Amino acid sequence: MIRTIAVREFKSLFSSPLAWLTLAVLQFLFAWIFFSRIELFLQYQARLRSLDAAPGITEIAASGMFTVAGLVLLIITPLFTSRSLAEERRSGSLKLILSSPVSLTSVVMGKFTGLFGFYLIIILLLALMAFSLRLGGPADIGQIITGILGLILLSITCISIGLFMSSLTAQPTVAAISTFALLFFLWIIKWDVKTGGALATYLSLQEHFTSLMSGYLASVDVIYFLLLSILFLSLTIWWLDWERN
Repeated sequence: MIRTIAVREFKSLFSSPLAWLTLAVLQFLFAWIFFSRIELFLQYQARLRSLDAAPGITEIAASGMFTVAGLVLLIITPLFTSRSLAEERRSGSLKLILSSPVSLTSVVMGKFTGLFGFYLIIILLLALMAFSLRLGGPADIGQIITGILGLILLSITCISIGLFMSSLTAQPTVAAISTFALLFFLWIIKWDVKTGGALATYLSLQEHFTSLMSGYLASVDVIYFLLLSILFLSLTIWWLDWERN
C-alpha cells in the first residue's frame, strides 16, 4: 500500500508544471554555481598551494554547491509538502482516507516516500555534477559522499516537518508559511547561542548540516536528522489517528 500511495503522490507532483519548472530552474542554478566555483578555484589555485590546509576543489566546488542546495531545499519544501495533506483536507478526500481501512502509517509513509522521490532526483543531479570532478583530477570522494548524505538527511527532515504542518490545516498557504517558519527557526536557532546554549546548538539544522558538508561524518549528526524525521512523521500519524477517532 505504501508503494501505491508513493507512486500516486510522485505522479501527482509531475502532473503540474511546478515540479518540471522547479527541476529546470534548480538544475540551471546549481550548474551555474558549480562551474563558477570551479573557475574560482582555478583562478586562485596558485595562491592556495602556498597556504597550509588550503581548501581543495571538492570543498570549494562540490561542498559549496551542496551548501547552497541545502538552503534551496529548505525554501522549496513548503511549496510541495503544503499541498500533500492540506489539499486533501480542503478537497474532502482526506475524510475518505480517514474512513477507509487503510493504515494511516501507510498513508503518511506513502506520501513521504513519493515526495522524497522528487528530492532524490534533485540530489542525483547534484551528485553527478560533484562526481564529474573526478574527470579532471583527484577529488575527495569521501567528502562528496558525506555531502550527499547530508542532503538526503536534510531532505527527509524537511519533508517530515512539512507533512506534519500540512496535516494541521485545510489551507495549503497556511501550511506552507508555517512549514517555512519552523524550518527557518530551526536553521537560525544557533545564531543567538546565549539564549539557548548547548540545546540551541543541538537543535540547529544548520549546525548538523554544516558538519556533514565539511566531510565530517559523526553519528550525532545522523541521529539528529533521523530523530527529528521520526518525531514529525509520528506526530503526523498521531494527529490523523486522533482525527479518525
